[in-house]
Amino acid sequence: MRFLSQLIDIIYPPRCHFCGRFFSPHEDRPPPKHLCSDCRADLSPVTHPMCTICGLPFAPLTGQNHLCENCLRKTPWFDLVRAPYLYTGRLMETIHRFKYKSETHLISSLGPLLSTFTREWIPDSRDSLTISVPLHRRRLRARGFNQSLLLARVISSDLGTRLDYQSFIRRGHTRAQTGLSKEERRKNVKDAFSVMNPEIIEDKEILLVDDVFTTGHTLNECAKTLKRSGARAVICLTLARVTVD
Repeated sequence: MRFLSQLIDIIYPPRCHFCGRFFSPHEDRPPPKHLCSDCRADLSPVTHPMCTICGLPFAPLTGQNHLCENCLRKTPWFDLVRAPYLYTGRLMETIHRFKYKSETHLISSLGPLLSTFTREWIPDSRDSLTISVPLHRRRLRARGFNQSLLLARVISSDLGTRLDYQSFIRRGHTRAQTGLSKEERRKNVKDAFSVMNPEIIEDKEILLVDDVFTTGHTLNECAKTLKRSGARAVICLTLARVTVD
């Protein structure tokens, strides 16, 4: 098996998924194997102090975790949001290629980044139900895949949780959130989601997966729908987050 793997690497030399650099034959490649040391160093981890609900990192990087102004003014429907990295640099570029240029092979690098973080943050989540933020069927047909579902599949497989991708749907075709103001984003997703099988959601802790946290309106609207359908808790996981308040 090792010989076959080495032969494949000779015929199809492995490259870093982020920057495209070819790996040398004897280069150390810890998981995820398609990420070079320079691109690992370029990742910007989300660090403390942060909001104890939405995970917004505060500056300066000293002091205790506490609620941000938005979560103080109005408690979100979700219980927690966490992301391992800031939406910047090569990670931002790679997520954009993954999401908008149909480079779905990048999931073999992006997925483990999120699942490794989740396993460390929530060490025992086997009883949780993993759900992705759904796409409307019209956008799903146009894009050909749901990037959030691909991430959710990796998390479910790595953590041993149950994955459900049929009970939670986007019932309305909304505008893309990209380019909208904060208030426009809130209005755009209002009442956009629905639960088809409440008995599957009822009294469950939900791991709700998306690719990027921007303003949080999409995740909050999803959490509201899930909570009103009986979910006990909604914990949101995104690969990256924008530093907005």
